[in-house]
Amino acid sequence: MFMSPIFVRSLPFGLYIALLALEGLLPEWQPDFDVRLLYPVKAGLVALALAVLWRHYTELKTWGLPLRHLLLSVGVGVVVLVLWVNLDAGWMLMGEVGEGYNPTDEAGRIDWWLVAFRIAGAALVVPLMEELFWRSFLQRWVQQPDFLTLDPARVGLKALLIVSALFAVAHLQWFAGLIAGLIYGWLYIRTRNLWAPIIAHAVTNGLLGAYVVTTRQWGFW
Repeated sequence: MFMSPIFVRSLPFGLYIALLALEGLLPEWQPDFDVRLLYPVKAGLVALALAVLWRHYTELKTWGLPLRHLLLSVGVGVVVLVLWVNLDAGWMLMGEVGEGYNPTDEAGRIDWWLVAFRIAGAALVVPLMEELFWRSFLQRWVQQPDFLTLDPARVGLKALLIVSALFAVAHLQWFAGLIAGLIYGWLYIRTRNLWAPIIAHAVTNGLLGAYVVTTRQWGFW
């Protein structure tokens, strides 16, 4: 059965956004429901969608990255993390910072199962879902509608800026999101391999999880 290249790269992302919206509505519909429990469901359903559609992701068929690109990707991930936790001034935010994903109980004890699901979802599922949508599809599509035939190295500055701006407004920390979008987008253009921004994104999100749990600054989640 034929599936549109746009559809298969947008479905996991769309599913994630729909569940995110549900997460925001649940407190009104079911005040007694612990909305934190929705995150494992959200990550699990998106992971399932990625697994079902995996054979369509031709850009992920080649697993290997040259060592220099692997090291570059890890380095980029660390740099984005450092920027992310420092670019949180008031004008850099869209709205107020809320409680975030707080995995503690009323006594302040951390629920490590919630932490494990949160970090696993953020570091393993979200980078795949987002990079397939933002970089592999949208960044190339803005440059050329027949995006599958486009070498990532041929993505121009206009497409990079447009998609990075859209990536920015999808995050509370819009300025940090803009910088991250530019860096991940540049990395994809530079390496011509989607695994590079996926790895960088995974490093950022994984280390951010460790930072948040260590400092208990749940607002970054």
